[in-house]
Amino acid sequence: MNLPNSITVARLVLTAVFVAAASANTTTGNWIALVAFIIAAISDFLDGYLARKMNLVTSLGKLLDPLADKILVASAFVLLSAKGLCPVWVTSVIIAREFLVTGLRQIAVEQGEVIAADNLGKWKTTFQLTFCIAGLVWLLVAAAPENPLHQLTAPGGWLQIISLWGAFALTALSGFNYTWKGRHLLKG
Repeated sequence: MNLPNSITVARLVLTAVFVAAASANTTTGNWIALVAFIIAAISDFLDGYLARKMNLVTSLGKLLDPLADKILVASAFVLLSAKGLCPVWVTSVIIAREFLVTGLRQIAVEQGEVIAADNLGKWKTTFQLTFCIAGLVWLLVAAAPENPLHQLTAPGGWLQIISLWGAFALTALSGFNYTWKGRHLLKG
């Protein structure tokens, strides 16, 4: 297994650590969850960069990388919905979009085509990760109003509002964009 694929597998392991730590519902668990999530998010950018730079793009990497990304983001949105920081319907739309795009890409591959990632998808991911990190930080500082991050990451504060609704809008728009690009795949 090459280095980029190893990083992707590590992201799956970090996602499991994130979920287990967040489930503990303790300050220590929330710290571990936050750190695991941030490292996993950074690894999302790192593995793709290294795969392209070192010419180590593989079929396994093409399968695992988006899968690991979707599992990480879906886990965080489910957690943040359970904590009341994200409407459940937003989490449902985000997860549905990921299934839709994954399905379209699979159909495209079976027909010898590739639906490449676009800039909308990259911006969507940036907004999603920003919201998730802000929400995870809030879980740590909610009981500490003196913490400078308290006001920045508070529900209803500008960071959570902009990142959540930006993530939602970009998720819906990029989902539509992928569907439009792949509409010919859905005929017949």
